[in-house]
Amino acid sequence: MPAKTPPPAAVNERIEDVDVSAEMQGSYLEYAYSVIYSRALPDARDGLKPVQRRILFQMADMGLRPDRGHVKSARVVGEVMGKLHPHGDSAIYDALVRLAQPFTLRVPLVDGHGNFGSLDDGPAASRYTEARLAPPALALTESLDEDVVDFIPNYDGQFQQPEVLPAAYPNLLVNGASGIAVGMATNMAPHNLIEVVGAAIHLLQNPQATVEELMAFVPGPDLPSGGIITSLDGVKDAYANGRGSFRTRAKVSIESLGPRRTGIVVTELPYLVGPERVIEKIKDAVSAKKLTGIADVADLTDRKNGLRLVIQIKTGFDPAAVLEHLYRLTPLEDSFSINNVALVGGQPQTLGLRELLRVYLDHRIGVVTRRSEYRLARKRERLHLVEGLLIAILDIDEVIQVIRTSDDSEQARTRLQDVFDLSELQAEYILELRLRRLTKFSRIELEAERDELNAQIEELVRLLGSEELLHAQVARELDAAAETYGTPRRTLLLDGGPIQPRSRAAAPADLQIADTPCRVYLSATGRMVRTDLGDGTAIVPPARRSKHDAVRSSVDTTTRGDVVAVTTLGRFVKFSPVDLPSVPGNSVQLAAGTRVDQYLGLEKDEHVVALVPFVEQPAIALGTAQGVVKRVATSELANKSDAEAISLKQGDRVVGAAAAPDGAELVFVTSDAQLLRFDAASVRPQGRAAGGMAGVRVAPGERVVFFGVVADPQDVVVVTVAGSAQALPGTDAGAAKVSDFDEFPAKGRATGGVRAQRFLKGEDTLTLAWVGADPRAVGSDGAVRPLPEAGAKRDASGTPLDAVIGAIGTAVA
Repeated sequence: MPAKTPPPAAVNERIEDVDVSAEMQGSYLEYAYSVIYSRALPDARDGLKPVQRRILFQMADMGLRPDRGHVKSARVVGEVMGKLHPHGDSAIYDALVRLAQPFTLRVPLVDGHGNFGSLDDGPAASRYTEARLAPPALALTESLDEDVVDFIPNYDGQFQQPEVLPAAYPNLLVNGASGIAVGMATNMAPHNLIEVVGAAIHLLQNPQATVEELMAFVPGPDLPSGGIITSLDGVKDAYANGRGSFRTRAKVSIESLGPRRTGIVVTELPYLVGPERVIEKIKDAVSAKKLTGIADVADLTDRKNGLRLVIQIKTGFDPAAVLEHLYRLTPLEDSFSINNVALVGGQPQTLGLRELLRVYLDHRIGVVTRRSEYRLARKRERLHLVEGLLIAILDIDEVIQVIRTSDDSEQARTRLQDVFDLSELQAEYILELRLRRLTKFSRIELEAERDELNAQIEELVRLLGSEELLHAQVARELDAAAETYGTPRRTLLLDGGPIQPRSRAAAPADLQIADTPCRVYLSATGRMVRTDLGDGTAIVPPARRSKHDAVRSSVDTTTRGDVVAVTTLGRFVKFSPVDLPSVPGNSVQLAAGTRVDQYLGLEKDEHVVALVPFVEQPAIALGTAQGVVKRVATSELANKSDAEAISLKQGDRVVGAAAAPDGAELVFVTSDAQLLRFDAASVRPQGRAAGGMAGVRVAPGERVVFFGVVADPQDVVVVTVAGSAQALPGTDAGAAKVSDFDEFPAKGRATGGVRAQRFLKGEDTLTLAWVGADPRAVGSDGAVRPLPEAGAKRDASGTPLDAVIGAIGTAVA
């Protein structure tokens, strides 16, 4: 009986025994590796994930520049998916949408047209939206054709893509990043481009700079939605070791919504928090009876005015107390955890601020070096050809004779090389020369081009041969990027100390902010801080405890009381000091305060000249640069949060303000060194719409440099600083003089006053003046500057100063 033969399939069968656990482990590691390196984590050099980098590169390759028209987002998604990204269209479109959202990125990289979503709603489908590159994206993709970065094959080897983008600014710090990989995640906060560039340039010039020094340039995150960061301790931790957290609050104001009706108006929300989410949480808290005192919530947001969420307060409830409950129970206060994980050399690392900047700078130095080497090679090649053309033009008759007597182009090229000692490239270039290039003018053009090429080559060689010049070039390009794409800071920073855990449970009524006595200080450098007075007793003047800065103005009030700021544009701005940074009364540090212009949201050229109490009496006196004086009561504000305090003439500005009872004296000091003092009673109080009356006679071309009120002339001195009007600000220290106030006789209102300082050679104006007790001069950085001894005659000349004085105030009291 014949033997059975095996089936044909079994002949070539190959079976291997594999350990299932080993196979699962290996497959999972491959998956984890792919997620970490190819999807979830950004590169520390350009701050982009692979899909984002591929989108920007492909859009640049498609020519979708800011000066071109938009194209369908679906077309971009298709090009990226077909050529570079081996994943689904939804992942690509989601990344494209994020690059275009101004509420997600601090500097959006894609200019989207259509519905790209909001914090509460998703975007429209890719077939309905359009996109092109935003101007800042050009700075990330520039010079890609100059061999500045390595290119790698795409997923199927048919196309090339950049391994990293050149990145003309530190995009990772500017726009932040978020992503969840396998066993790790990243969550990085956005920052201000101008501040980050300043820190990068400082580190480039000072490689040993510490984190504290860098934080002088980057004090904290700058979120796209603005808001307020209430504690910087977690930010400092993140800048030091890459991990930390901070708490953000919405920017709110308590306003009058009508007769006997008050509301909380929200104009900025914490990062990635939408108004609908806030409204939903408020309604849930009210329904659960965890939150009381709210009558209605309305979202009045529109394209013209931006975010405006109005929370109406019931009659009889304290808006400040309700606001504190809202912070506890709703996303009006939120936290952000920083986890700076990025790829460095292909490896995930947790980086602090210094390390992030160092990795970027090393990358940027390499980009500039490779670009310079590429340009040097191209210019040398061009110079080689130009020199060959010049040889041909000088001996053109002989060149023509050689060509005409040659049998073919190969022989002509060889003979040209031999006769004129040319290279093969030069000979080939001459053979392709057009007859119209043989003119005398073309020779002049070529000689000029040769000289220019030699100069450019010399400059590039010098640049590549000097590390200092290379660093200077990187710094210039960084500064140019900040100048072109940078915008002012949006997020207000309040260093309120360490983060305290806050319960979201219902808060009892006795947890309301205590309305205790406090004192609000305005520093000479424009910072505002609050100190609690406890039981209302006065603080012992700690003149020697405050190491820096001086007080421009101070006012006693309560934590939830009202204070009025008087601005240079003649406005009364009413605010509550409840959210101001609070410092101990026995060690007031003005540097711990917040910038008053940011806190009050003033206009670009508007500044606060004084703080005054919100009371009926006494009236507030205001003096302007053109010599106008006016007394007006702050009660004129009534139910308004801000109002016009004086009707200013064209070009006039308020230079000073203070409470002025009838027994006080008003003091003007003009730039031509004239001081006038007169009784406040000679200025009758007026309404808000009035323009005031003549205070001091100002000579043509001069202005008022100081206006103030002296209630008690005892221990009051007059400080004047003379200088040259032609000197650049901050370059001429000038000469100062300190005289007793009694040296200056009183005169009538609307007169010219008496001389306050005699000008010496090179002096023609008073740059600063101040009248008060216990003077303190500071520089623009808040550091104290010495003043001459008091007791000089009123019309004496000044004593030369060693350092420039930026402002004068009084010590903390």
